[in-house]
Amino acid sequence: MKVICTKTGDQGMTSLRGGIRVPKDDIRIETNGQIDQLNALLGIVKLKLPKDCLHHETIAAIQRELMVIMSHVATPEGEDNPRILHVTELTETIELALAKADVSPRFVIPGNNETSSFLHLARTQARTAERRLWTLNAVYPVRDDILKFMNRLSDYLFLLAIDNEQ
Repeated sequence: MKVICTKTGDQGMTSLRGGIRVPKDDIRIETNGQIDQLNALLGIVKLKLPKDCLHHETIAAIQRELMVIMSHVATPEGEDNPRILHVTELTETIELALAKADVSPRFVIPGNNETSSFLHLARTQARTAERRLWTLNAVYPVRDDILKFMNRLSDYLFLLAIDNEQ
C-alpha cells in the first residue's frame, strides 16, 4: 500500500524524480507547483466547457501533457526521462486553432461569465508557469519545445476566454 503522508518533507526538503532530495523552494519544485496549479485550473475549465465542445479534448490532452512536462522538470540534470513529450503536436493543434480564430488581440476585462473568467485565470497562470520555466532555464536547461508550448498555451487560453465571453 502506498502512503500519501510520508513525513519526509517536514524539514523543508522534497524529492525530485529518482529520489534526489532538494529544498522545497528549489526552482524545479516552484516551477512544478506553478504548472500543477495551472493543471488544476484547467480541470475547472474542462468541467465548465460543454462536453461536446471542440476544445474539451484538447484541454484534456494539455492536462496530460502538463503532467509529462512536470516529470521532465523534476528529472535531475544528466538523467534520462522515459516519458515521451507530445508538446510539438499540441503546439501545432494550438497554432491551428489560433490561425482559424477570428479574434483580434485586445485588452479585456475578465468577468463576463464564469467559464470565461476561469479561462482568463488559467491564462494568467499559464504565463506565470512560463515565467518560472524561463527562470528554471537559466539554471537547468529546459527543452525549447516545452518553452514554445507554454507560450502558445496562454494565447490559446486567451482565445477560448474570448470565445466564451458571450
